[in-house]
Amino acid sequence: MLLDHLQSKLDALAAAGLARSVRSAATPTAVRQTVLGADGTARALRMFCSNDYLGFAGDPRLAEALAEGARAWGAGAGASHLISGHSVAHARLQDDFADWYAPYIPGARAITFCTGYLANIAVLTALGDADAQIFSDKLNHASLIDGCLLARAAVQRYPHADLAALRRQLQASRARIKLIVTDGVFSMDGDIAPLAALLVLAEEFDTWLVVDDAHGFGVLGRDGRGTLEHFGVRSERIVLVGTLGKAAGISGAFVAAHPRIVQYLLQAARPYVFSTATPPAIAHALRTSLALIGGPDGRAARARLAQLGTRLGEGLAGLLRRRPALPWRPVPSTTPIHPLVIGGNDETMRLAAALEARGLRVPGIRPPTVPAGTARLRITLCAAHGDDDVDALLAALDEAAAP
Repeated sequence: MLLDHLQSKLDALAAAGLARSVRSAATPTAVRQTVLGADGTARALRMFCSNDYLGFAGDPRLAEALAEGARAWGAGAGASHLISGHSVAHARLQDDFADWYAPYIPGARAITFCTGYLANIAVLTALGDADAQIFSDKLNHASLIDGCLLARAAVQRYPHADLAALRRQLQASRARIKLIVTDGVFSMDGDIAPLAALLVLAEEFDTWLVVDDAHGFGVLGRDGRGTLEHFGVRSERIVLVGTLGKAAGISGAFVAAHPRIVQYLLQAARPYVFSTATPPAIAHALRTSLALIGGPDGRAARARLAQLGTRLGEGLAGLLRRRPALPWRPVPSTTPIHPLVIGGNDETMRLAAALEARGLRVPGIRPPTVPAGTARLRITLCAAHGDDDVDALLAALDEAAAP
């Protein structure tokens, strides 16, 4: 009976075109990667699906820093931060993040987490207590949505980036504590939150502004410090969450905020208090990653991403001019995330399969990750892509669209 119940749910997902599967890579993360098929056959593919935006995940300097950290600190932390798992490597990394964000958050301190998912849940459940009300953008990442669900605060969602609707909600609120919660860069659309305008509302209505900068960190700003640097904002109201498994190329997450917020998270954030700390070797290697992101290599990678984005955007526009009957809709983006909305689930997955048959891995994204009727290819660019990679993708899309 219990297994039959689960099977019926699995059958329903398959019938709706929503079944998912895991693919195994046989080589390290890179723009050209060998991936195993369902039958175990290995295929070399051009990858347009990784969040390794700067191409640092396979950088030998980070691999050596990780090995150096393991030689110095061993394989694991052994306990939570508050027991015995907090090392000098963790402390130094937190100081680095505090220095990075002090220009944008006065007196900033930082605290690290195992994943961005846990960091978002930690922030929202700790700050979103029974005295609070949360105002969350409707297109926020699942980790923010889950954090809102787990918080004791009342939650209202506002239409995506709709400042007028958010203002009305804030005006009507009688909560003593309020939190505006938003992605910095929205992971499925690639657009950037109107952070400066959100901060104006936060100041006017005396709220915290929680920003999940998972896809802005390392990518936006001259030195890669994300949406805060991109907009040049500064406020002690900002609570910044950053993920370190994307542009940073490794793993983990951090929160940078006013010292009192960080101290409160240390006391009250259950994912921090009750999780084993990330291995110190990872914290050690992340300091090298930060140096790369903020240095000449990071600036060159961000410039390259802008060039590639222009090439892809112009190519997609040209393709649709040649084939005006296509219902495909590119979503304009100035970040490495370039969605191509197809519409139906089955049509999207057929197109993804057609591209893979031509040697390109571009994932189809379906509900509930995106709204119903907006299934899409999520094309992500990496600074290590060549012009020939982008041209190959455009040619394959053109071929797949042919009657």
